[in-house]
Amino acid sequence: MRSFLTMLGIIIGVGAVIIIMAVGAGAQSLVLAQVKSLGSNLIGVLPGKTEEDGPPASAMGIVITTLTYEDLQALRDKKNVPNITEAIGYTKGIGTMSWKANTYEANLSGTTHGYLDVEKGEVERGRFFTEEEERNLARVVVLGSTVTNELFGLSDPVSQRVKIKKHTFEVIGVMKERGVVAFQDYDDQVFLPLKTMQKIISGVNHLGFIRAEIDDEDNVEKAIEDVKTTLREQHDIAEQNGKDDDFLVRSAKKALEVLTQITDALSYFLAAMASLSLLVGGVGIMNIMLVSVTERTREIGLRKAIGATNFNIMNEFLIETLSITFLGGTIGVIVGISFSFLIYLGAQILNYKNWEFYISPLSIFLAITVSLIVGLIFGLYPAWKASRLEPAEALRYE
Repeated sequence: MRSFLTMLGIIIGVGAVIIIMAVGAGAQSLVLAQVKSLGSNLIGVLPGKTEEDGPPASAMGIVITTLTYEDLQALRDKKNVPNITEAIGYTKGIGTMSWKANTYEANLSGTTHGYLDVEKGEVERGRFFTEEEERNLARVVVLGSTVTNELFGLSDPVSQRVKIKKHTFEVIGVMKERGVVAFQDYDDQVFLPLKTMQKIISGVNHLGFIRAEIDDEDNVEKAIEDVKTTLREQHDIAEQNGKDDDFLVRSAKKALEVLTQITDALSYFLAAMASLSLLVGGVGIMNIMLVSVTERTREIGLRKAIGATNFNIMNEFLIETLSITFLGGTIGVIVGISFSFLIYLGAQILNYKNWEFYISPLSIFLAITVSLIVGLIFGLYPAWKASRLEPAEALRYE
């Protein structure tokens, strides 16, 4: 029982490292799969300049007004960017929707008629708005499935009239249920024509961001350069080295690389924090081994009296310590893998199908190695203390 309690700190520490690494790998596979589902031939244009590998300035909550509807139209022009098949603009907001006595705080997305082509969305009932409705500030909306359920229940919303911030809109369509993709809940959205959102709801002239689909993944880099050139002309930016740009252009591939780096760093950081519990386990091992030295003082004296050397005694206690830590590490690996598999099953039950069950051999190797090193370090002092006992004094003990 005492040996088991000694190992408990090591078991928990090793198990925690395995679980965190496995959960990190599963979460990473889920996030990356969702981003990939949008397509690797997409590019995004964001307002504001930032470092190439850093987060966009708009993601920090800063409102930047450098992108306009005219910029979007320029990017759609084949003369400027021949490889773009479709480009859409966005303006986001939040507003209270009401229908009869029901109300719902909705996420409003002002966008353009090419939304279905770029975002791969599908309309379940009704239709999406047209380019003409977009230009004419038509008061029409398309609802996500969550908004439909919350506001209309079992009633058919198509052709019904709803109010957003006291303005009346006609519901012309309902989107097919899609879920959360790349951190965005597509079902909890209300889609409006972009100019309608800008002029009637938000009272702004700028865009939140632009997303464009490229005809082929191999042409993404060329398209990015064409987009930069076009926007520099639109914004009267003379310098072509990028230092004076007031926008940021990124590809989905680049976003995947950044997300991979972030999730990897987060997983390793959390694993390092979990491994601190191994130090706590090491302190427990040292305390127990010191107690063991005291309890076995007569045994040590007897061994020395019949010829055991300091080296023999020290080895004996070090082997005991390493045996305890190795066994604790092994049990910890088994516990960690078991809990990781249970988490994977839970993810599958919650319909996170892209969550992968992956145990890194590196995480097992590091967990066992670190536990042995901890055992060796914290076992040295008790072993040294045992080896320094004088035989005569040890035999007189108690």
